[in-house]
This record gives sequence, C-alpha cells and structure tokens, in this order.
Amino acid sequence: MMKRPLEFSHDFLAEVLDSESVAVDATMGKGNDTLFLAKRSRKVYAFDVQEEALTKTRQRLEAEDINNVDLILDGHENLDHYVREPLRAAIFNLGYLPSADKSIITQPHTTIQAIEKVLDRLEVGGRLAIMIYYGHEGGEMEKDSVLNFVSQLDQKAYTVMLYQALNQINTPPFLVMVEKLTSF
Repeated sequence: MMKRPLEFSHDFLAEVLDSESVAVDATMGKGNDTLFLAKRSRKVYAFDVQEEALTKTRQRLEAEDINNVDLILDGHENLDHYVREPLRAAIFNLGYLPSADKSIITQPHTTIQAIEKVLDRLEVGGRLAIMIYYGHEGGEMEKDSVLNFVSQLDQKAYTVMLYQALNQINTPPFLVMVEKLTSF
C-alpha cells in the first residue's frame, strides 16, 4: 500500500537524521513530529502558539523519557530567536491543531518567514518537509503562497518535490519536500 504523505514526510527526514542532528518542528501540534525528530536527533526545537500543544507534547515526551527538546511557546516565524546552530531537518504541518480552536491557523506571511529562516539555517544535504492541510478557511491562500515560494527557490541550491494524491476528494493534505544542495 502506498504511504500517506505524513508517513512519507517522516521517511524523507529519517534518511538524513542521526545522533548529531539538530531539527525543528515548526508546528508542534500534539507532538507526533516532535517525538519522531527527538528519537533521531541530538536536539529538537519545537514551536507552537498554543499552550495546549506544549502541554500535550510535553506529556508525550515525558512518557518516553525524552529530554532533548526545547518546547517553545512562540510563532515559528521567530525561530531565529531560539535556533543558533545549523539544522539537518525541519517539518511543518500547516493548518490548525486538530480537536482545538479551528480559528487559530498558520498564516501565509509568518509561514513564509519561518520557511526562509529554516532554509537559511539548513545544512547542505538538510531537508525540509511541509505538510499542507488546506481544507479550511484561509488554507487555500496559504497553500498557494507556500507553493509559489518554494517553486521559485534556485534549482542550483535546492531540489523541491511534491507528493500528492491526485484522485482524492475533500482537499487531501500533501507534502512538499525541499533538500538543500549547496550554500552560496
């Protein structure tokens, strides 16, 4: 059976992660990606603007006795205030926190700012996975902004790929994958 985009995003990042890696979960949510990254990296910075996300993620990490994560209650567009070292991997899940306030969504302008800051810090060979959920108000605009931005990245510096179901109804999420080829 074919992998769902979220499963594929983890495979894509796992290929470059090791015990020396530093990674970012730009949209912590319930901590699934944070936990995935923490098990494969030396250090993880996880961001969310909702206290509920930090609480759920902290509980997940404590249950597995994982302590290599900085949980940060702040927007991902401010990651440069927290992340100083080069990144091997980063992941975004755009949209809203399931089973929470659906009016709190990621926004195109702050998402693009955060993507730019991740790309600036990404090591050569490092990877960025962006899960785009867009079946909510404002989601289509964010999807278009992200696709427009990553489509214009210099092909000598980045490879950008899309993993997307083409015959599904109801705006299924899809994955944008970026790998840094060189630094200027």
